[in-house]
Amino acid sequence: MQNHVIDYKIIGEEMQYVEIELDPGESAIAEPGSFMMMEDGIQMQTIFSDGSAQNAGILNKLFSAGKRLLAGENLFMTAYTNITGGSLKKHVSFAAPYPGKIIPLDLYALGGRIICQKDAFLCAAKGVSVSIEFQRKLGSGLFGGEGFIMEKLEGDGMAFMHAGGHIVQKDLAAGEILKVDTGCIVGFTGQVNYDIEFIGGIKNTLFGGEGVFFATLTGPGTVWIQSLPVSRLAGRILAYGTYKQKDEGSILGALGGWLDGDNSR
Repeated sequence: MQNHVIDYKIIGEEMQYVEIELDPGESAIAEPGSFMMMEDGIQMQTIFSDGSAQNAGILNKLFSAGKRLLAGENLFMTAYTNITGGSLKKHVSFAAPYPGKIIPLDLYALGGRIICQKDAFLCAAKGVSVSIEFQRKLGSGLFGGEGFIMEKLEGDGMAFMHAGGHIVQKDLAAGEILKVDTGCIVGFTGQVNYDIEFIGGIKNTLFGGEGVFFATLTGPGTVWIQSLPVSRLAGRILAYGTYKQKDEGSILGALGGWLDGDNSR
């Protein structure tokens, strides 16, 4: 195996975090902002790109970082390394950014390649490559919406994705097709074919409320689906925050507004 070998434990129910156990010399990488806590004896180091090309030339490093920049990700990641001697194990934890589930991925068992939403990646063993996935078809790139820019996780170590709400894992047979809202896709294995399909129909387009396109995922392979994309959650919160509530017949409505300082009634 080329990637560092790490053990882990996922803790929590709706607001989860993953605790990673590092042997001396082992490292984990994570996006900036996902760190939660660590034990003494772990060294933090900011690295250029994802750490998979640290021994490569400057051009390869720049190319790897450039792909992450295209995906809308940070040019730098943070490596956490157990620098203690002997056989003393240390632990570092990374927290999910919003309610949902953390999905552990054994890349070696999953064919060495996972395609995921660009915001889904949480952390991984050092050596896992995190880069942009270029869509083969023009339609996927132009009309994919939330699923238009995807990330590619490659390697033979452990990686962790995070998604909102309830997570469904579906194993697709060869030729089996699953149609999904683009925002609900968390990730899928490298053999799954991904494309965008027009919903069709004037009424569906104008009044369906589900967008004009959805994703089609064709097996064989494994797909992970989330019930609550963060974009959908953020949209509902924004709509609620900008909605001016009405008293709707409450006899205390005017009085309540006056007590709250709302004198516009």
